[in-house]
Amino acid sequence: MHDNHDEEHFQSSELVRDIVIGMADGLTVPFALAAGLSGAVALNKIVITAGIAEIIAGSIAMGLGGYLAGKTEEDHYAAELRREYDEVVRLPEREKQEIRDILSDYGITKNTQNVVADELSLNHDKWVQFMMRFELGLEAPKADRAKKSAANIALSYVVGGFIPLSAYFFTDHPKDGLLISAIVTLLALFIFGYFKSKVTDQPPIQGALRTMMVGALAAGAAYTIARMISG
Repeated sequence: MHDNHDEEHFQSSELVRDIVIGMADGLTVPFALAAGLSGAVALNKIVITAGIAEIIAGSIAMGLGGYLAGKTEEDHYAAELRREYDEVVRLPEREKQEIRDILSDYGITKNTQNVVADELSLNHDKWVQFMMRFELGLEAPKADRAKKSAANIALSYVVGGFIPLSAYFFTDHPKDGLLISAIVTLLALFIFGYFKSKVTDQPPIQGALRTMMVGALAAGAAYTIARMISG
């Protein structure tokens, strides 16, 4: 009789990483900007205009950063793949020894090492895949990963950015907007930090408090500096 056992592995780590990158900055940077402006200007319109401009610019910059990171990963993998194909053709014995060395690290006997090395060497594609994964620790990037990452990060930044800015649409003065914005954003940062910690198997309350404190410190510093400069 066999027990059914479902291993719990999080399958959307790339999507979560993109959302975390975009949302973390989206909540924090526009919040700090709005807080800073609230200490220096007297009209909500100015805060809203600057906030929207920052969200647009920030989402583009963050999305572009995600795209370039994804393309760099793709280019790196492609370069290493070409190198491995070249090495299994030019230096087959050295590459077979590297298979044995890898298997040796897992406690595999010499006889089995030789058998596996000989079997893998019969198929260059499988041979190269083995070396890419176990020698270099590289996995083939998913198709269109760079574009999807850019879109995920940019959209998360926009969503996060409008949370602190939304309060200024419904108040008459920046100081009133800042009060509501601070409450809403700190709550959002706490919830975001909690779930981010949950999916990454970190202490959720500590993660939530840490994320909230970072946003509070950034906004507090921006507000204080703006007040000092504006007199």
